[in-house]
Amino acid sequence: MINREKKERVYSVFETIAQRYDSANNRISFGMQKRWKKLLIRRVLKTAGPGMKVLDVCCGTGDIAIALAGRRPDLEVTGLDFSPAMLEVAQNKGEGLENLHWVQGDALELPFPDGMFAAACISFGLRNTAGYGRVLEEMYRVTAPGGRVFCLDSFVPDHPLVVPAYKLYFRHLMPILGGGRRYRKQYEWLYESTQQFPGRKKIMKLFSRTGMEEVQSRSRMLGACVLIEGKKPKAT
Repeated sequence: MINREKKERVYSVFETIAQRYDSANNRISFGMQKRWKKLLIRRVLKTAGPGMKVLDVCCGTGDIAIALAGRRPDLEVTGLDFSPAMLEVAQNKGEGLENLHWVQGDALELPFPDGMFAAACISFGLRNTAGYGRVLEEMYRVTAPGGRVFCLDSFVPDHPLVVPAYKLYFRHLMPILGGGRRYRKQYEWLYESTQQFPGRKKIMKLFSRTGMEEVQSRSRMLGACVLIEGKKPKAT
């Protein structure tokens, strides 16, 4: 089911905070988000062979797509996002990388043919979409048989002793660190989106429902950040 109201609100939030998004993420995560993204980058690079195509869905300001294209000039990397403001920042950051392409589009209706990419990834974006299952279905569709789908995102930690401190930080401190007084409301929304996001096990079930096999996860910081991946079966 597609939540149209959420879709419009998320679009407004990211159009507003695009220019401060990178610096705010570093403050919010105390620099840890760079290490978490490296985990995803390593897994994607291990999956994609020479000359293959890779898709970064909800690419935001382009960190993942730029890293993939920069480390592997043999790959053809596409970054997709629905926010023109976020893509403008990404384009400026990725200038000069000839194997990197940017597309404005909707993760719920990816503008690509079936089986086009060797791998498709999404980082800290699924929780902000208006239909988690639909996005994963679309990523599965555009991934070639034998390819992999990756999702790196924030979750409420698994450990019950950590949850109160986690909620205190994200509800009260994170909006101030991320948005200051001017953009605090926008960062309060990011807290809400994390609270509404299903747990790791439910997202893994959504992976399986699309038809993916070998679904697995890797956790960091007691489950506050999780990388989930699955493999699209080879054609028989």
